Amino acid sequence: MSTPKAALEGIRVIDMSRVFAAPVGAQILGDLGADVIKVERPGVGDDGRGYGFSWVPGKDGIETRHSSFFTVSNRNKRSITLNHSRPEGQAILRDLVKNADVLIENYKVGDLKRFGLDYESLRAINPGLIYCSVTGFGQTGPMAALPGYDGLFQATGGMMAVTGIPEGQPGSGPLKTGPSLVDFVTGHNTALAILGALMHRTRSGEGQYIDIALLDSSVAMVSHIMQDYLISGNAPPRLGNGGNGGGPADLIHCADGIIYLTAGTDEHWRRLTVLMDQPELNNDPRFDSNLKRGKTNRAELMAIINDWSGRFPTLEVQAMLDGVGIPAARYNELADVWEDPQVQHRGLKATTPHAWAESGSVDLIASPLAKMSASPATIRMAPPMLGEHTDAILSELGYDEAQVAALRDAKVV
Repeated sequence: MSTPKAALEGIRVIDMSRVFAAPVGAQILGDLGADVIKVERPGVGDDGRGYGFSWVPGKDGIETRHSSFFTVSNRNKRSITLNHSRPEGQAILRDLVKNADVLIENYKVGDLKRFGLDYESLRAINPGLIYCSVTGFGQTGPMAALPGYDGLFQATGGMMAVTGIPEGQPGSGPLKTGPSLVDFVTGHNTALAILGALMHRTRSGEGQYIDIALLDSSVAMVSHIMQDYLISGNAPPRLGNGGNGGGPADLIHCADGIIYLTAGTDEHWRRLTVLMDQPELNNDPRFDSNLKRGKTNRAELMAIINDWSGRFPTLEVQAMLDGVGIPAARYNELADVWEDPQVQHRGLKATTPHAWAESGSVDLIASPLAKMSASPATIRMAPPMLGEHTDAILSELGYDEAQVAALRDAKVV
């Protein structure tokens, strides 16, 4: 059986990004087969190496500096340390760019121009270069110079306005999501834009500049709820765990656990009334429309459903719902996720060799793009140690051992 060819085999990406959003975008390209060269500051590296609450333990006292933030967004990359504020470092970057396809950076607006590493300067070296800048607010406008992180954009873009416990209930008010979703989705938008630019270059031979902003992603992420506002002019209320597309859709409590139920269509609702042995509810004027079930009389309806589900254990309720085709899923704590039979079947935990990890490997989250039939995403390398590939990359550029040693002595690499 032949090994599938990677979709981006032969594509080289220079990743000058840090922390989370842009590194996720570069990692997606790496998962799809691109050669991603991560450029980091000597001695310090990506700021993301120190983010998060847990670090991969190293063996023999080695400090991996693989935080959870860094580990989840930097596999399939080679790391070179480089001081781009020095002329020698700038020369190395220009050498890298000559044969690169993509450069990703997330410095402050205009920062790299000081060093002649902006798009216009590098396009003169490589007209086919795709240069992607990822910032909080974009390259232009009254807030372009301001720094930005995920939580700011959950607040600014509208996500917090529709997330949280409903008004009038204990603990009501805006709520940030647990994961850094704006960062994560911005990373995916970064990869998507670059893939589009690569296709455009295939057809036209032209490179281009890409301006990606967390703000733009955050507004788009409010999705159908924001569209509802644009259509009606009315801001939908926060619904807590309630669904936004119809009802009933919410957490239901069983005798020994919790299930999320979505019976938002009229047919699913009819089946649920029969399953609960209360078919008369289907034509009850309180619940005879999606709007009434999902919004107007939602609390009253959920109390009725919880009275029914609370009589049975979780497995039994899940089996009953599955048996009549009503969408439902057991609530999982993080540890439970990896015991879920479908998660295990899909291979969503990817244990990857890691030469410097205490255990000799590191558990990673598999790419959602790994099920492509001809060119699946793969994990070929664990996240790199700081500067792990510096010598090899410089050698590829034609630097000999003496030149590399001199660069190290001068603290350029």
